[in-house]
Amino acid sequence: YTRKFDHFDLKKDNLSVLKEEIKKASKKVKAEFLIALEKAYQNIWFFHQRQFSSIKKIKKGTAGERFVPLSRICIYVPGGRYSYPSTVLMAAIPARVAGVKEIYLTTPAKSLTPELLATADICRISKIYRLGGAQAIAAFAYGTESVPKVDKIVGPGNIYVTLAKKILFGEVGIDLLAGPSEVIILADNSAKVDYLLYDLLAQAEHDPLAKVVLLTREEQLMRKIKKQVPDKFREQIKMLKISSLEEGIKYINQQAPEHLELMVKNAEQIAERIKNAGAIFIGNYSPVAIGDYLAGPSHILPTGGTAKFSSGLSVYDFLKRISIINYNKKKFKEDLPFALTLAKTEGMNYHYYSLKIREKDK
Repeated sequence: YTRKFDHFDLKKDNLSVLKEEIKKASKKVKAEFLIALEKAYQNIWFFHQRQFSSIKKIKKGTAGERFVPLSRICIYVPGGRYSYPSTVLMAAIPARVAGVKEIYLTTPAKSLTPELLATADICRISKIYRLGGAQAIAAFAYGTESVPKVDKIVGPGNIYVTLAKKILFGEVGIDLLAGPSEVIILADNSAKVDYLLYDLLAQAEHDPLAKVVLLTREEQLMRKIKKQVPDKFREQIKMLKISSLEEGIKYINQQAPEHLELMVKNAEQIAERIKNAGAIFIGNYSPVAIGDYLAGPSHILPTGGTAKFSSGLSVYDFLKRISIINYNKKKFKEDLPFALTLAKTEGMNYHYYSLKIREKDK
């Protein structure tokens, strides 16, 4: 499949990238990229470290829980129109913070740019594979002679990758089913027109299927934007006039967009009323693009309305919660009559006897 669709003659000896290749590629990268990469790494690490530190473990009492990192994961980095070193950062760093020991990366061979390899190096990726598409997802889900079976696969991809993740869920864990990128921008006269224009265009350039919507009450603002949108994006960028702020908030919560920009007065207060969005970008100086690269939270976010019930990638995706039940004799005796009643009501005889037999202990 790799030979047919990616036009790369994949063999056992070139399936993975050698460490020497990674070091050599890193030397080809411009110094300014490495400086920017380091800054992005620090921001993303700092955010996820704070997230990890906020997790409260329940230790005392008869019931508790502890958090255990996954052992082995795979990050899928898409190929196609652009190279995505930022996706490596956004997936690998939360996994590292969570404590995952083995982190593999797979991507189509043509996507292995020096910048992507340098990013994988700084993130201490365990091994990089020249494998893309649905076949990559299947290989890491089941494991092969040359590809390890992993606990979870994360990262965006095209429709074939997404469907493969959907089909294989259960055999392997997945993060989410990412579709085409989305943004809704709620704007009023406090928005800077040129900022607004380029934020819309930035989302449209992701993919011809990307969903780009401007919501505003201001007809003059819509006209100014409409005049400046390049022809190739005119059909893609939708402009919807709303009669009130309330209508806009209701629409946003119904749509549950991947990205939401609030370029309006009192944006922070309005953000509190948004219940469904992958990420919220507040004010004129918080474009989606800053979140795409280095703000801190992962840019791997729910799309297609799934922000109504799911969240963006985070340290939580790389941790399992294990419940701990630890009764002593005294506490067991206190709870026993209630447990016996419930077991008897459900008709589970051996559950009942499992409890009852301990009643005799003095």
